[in-house]
Amino acid sequence: MEIFPIRTDEDHQTAVVEIERLWDAKPGSEAFNRLDVLATLVDAYEARRWPLETLDPVETLRAEMELNGRSLSDLGEVIGRNRATEVLKRQRPLTLAMVRKLHAAWRIPADRLIGEYPLAEAG
Repeated sequence: MEIFPIRTDEDHQTAVVEIERLWDAKPGSEAFNRLDVLATLVDAYEARRWPLETLDPVETLRAEMELNGRSLSDLGEVIGRNRATEVLKRQRPLTLAMVRKLHAAWRIPADRLIGEYPLAEAG
């Protein structure tokens, strides 16, 4: 099995094409093992090349809502309608109770919802 390091965007593109070719490989086969190794290498390269931003708790909530088709009403069902609006407008911080409810209901990792973030200025 010939594996190559992924150091450039061209190496990355070559590996992605190979992954697409191997996508339906039978588990346990040499092709599947090659697919697994290449996917790991591509993942590591992409994490270095295009690191993900760290989202603050409100951005995390917004991303969760967008990715999973959740609405303000859905958020309101978990933490209360008025609180949901205020949290998303950054007028109210998330409380520990809200974090616990969101973690239980939506399975958002609690550590993504805890932390300092800017609130809107009053006035």
